[in-house]
Amino acid sequence: MNVTSSGLTKAAGAAAVAAGTIFIAVQINHPPHDAFTTETSQWVARSGAKAVMSVLALVGITGMYLRQYAKAGLLGLVGYLVFAAGYLGMFGVQIIALTVLPNLTGTEPGFVNDVVAAAAGASPNGDIGGLQTLFNLSGAGYILGGLLFGIALFRTGVLSRWAAVLLSVSAVATATLAVLPESFSRPLAVPQAIALIGLGVSLWRSHTDAVTDSNTVSNTDSNSAATAPTGEYVSR
Repeated sequence: MNVTSSGLTKAAGAAAVAAGTIFIAVQINHPPHDAFTTETSQWVARSGAKAVMSVLALVGITGMYLRQYAKAGLLGLVGYLVFAAGYLGMFGVQIIALTVLPNLTGTEPGFVNDVVAAAAGASPNGDIGGLQTLFNLSGAGYILGGLLFGIALFRTGVLSRWAAVLLSVSAVATATLAVLPESFSRPLAVPQAIALIGLGVSLWRSHTDAVTDSNTVSNTDSNSAATAPTGEYVSR
């Protein structure tokens, strides 16, 4: 199987669409954190889905950056790196939620409850060690990176600008969850997901359009060369 830039770009676009779709799906009928126990199969399923979503989103935004890195400049690079760090942190959080917390429920229920509370933005009653730092860095990367990366995408104009604006606005809106009730966390996740879907579709289409335009120019040049008089004919 040949790996081409066209195939990689389309795969990145599809990954972004899949990430956005999963992100919406996991919000549907999501239980509140204070009633969401790590022993349930629903916890495992949702945590696993979020981990997959994080990887797909990382692949998607990488494809978006590479599609326009020459135009994105320093802002685009910084925005991409910070946003990617946010998704890497999110992936780490979900892997811990998937593999570690369920095994500690029986022996360290207080610690598990504190971790779940901190992940939801609340203040834990006890010490959760470096996990609090991981949560903070992941959240900061997600918010600041989404803002900067969205601005960079909008400035280049290569991908859909409405989706780039929505990415920036939704990233900033996430910061309001620090003062809003938990019930707002599910609705506020949807705009970010829609932005990923829109940018993924735009990434797929932009590369297809670029290839079509390139082929059209190539065919036009070929036809012009075929119909142009040769030097021998002119000399006659």
